[in-house]
Amino acid sequence: MSISIVRFEPHHLHGFEAMLDDPDVVRYTPMPSPVPEGFGPAWLGRYESGRADGTREAFAIVEGVEFLGIAVAPAINERAREAELGYMVAPWGRRRGAATAALLQLTRWAFDDLGALRAYLRINVGNEASRGVAARCGYTYEGTLRSTWFKDDLRVDTEVWSRLPSDPDPA
Repeated sequence: MSISIVRFEPHHLHGFEAMLDDPDVVRYTPMPSPVPEGFGPAWLGRYESGRADGTREAFAIVEGVEFLGIAVAPAINERAREAELGYMVAPWGRRRGAATAALLQLTRWAFDDLGALRAYLRINVGNEASRGVAARCGYTYEGTLRSTWFKDDLRVDTEVWSRLPSDPDPA
């Protein structure tokens, strides 16, 4: 079976909530730690509202029916024709090419369906795996934002990577 992204629906919440227990998800993403009661449905509600008004979108990364993670556009700016993209892969989905497959599909969605002229990623500088995914997917490192707010009282350096529709497709 192949890895694909599908619209995130309520039946994906169980896998999503299980993924939030992973130390790497806690370390490298803005997901809260500890996860508050009812976080999953509230998170999905925000993405469903964003889906309705065109400001954000969420997909599940799946292989067949197995949930492997999420691929998201947490910030879509229609006027500027750009989208921030992101991805998280559950521990059981790692080392299978899920993040790379998902980001390639998410990027294609941003360019083809949204008409984005720029897609960008914000990656914690310590997240070497995610930096590798960005590079494999044809993204260009633009620079590092120093001491950006992350969550709680934590500030981290964050790399910005981008891709344009005119950039060559990765081999």
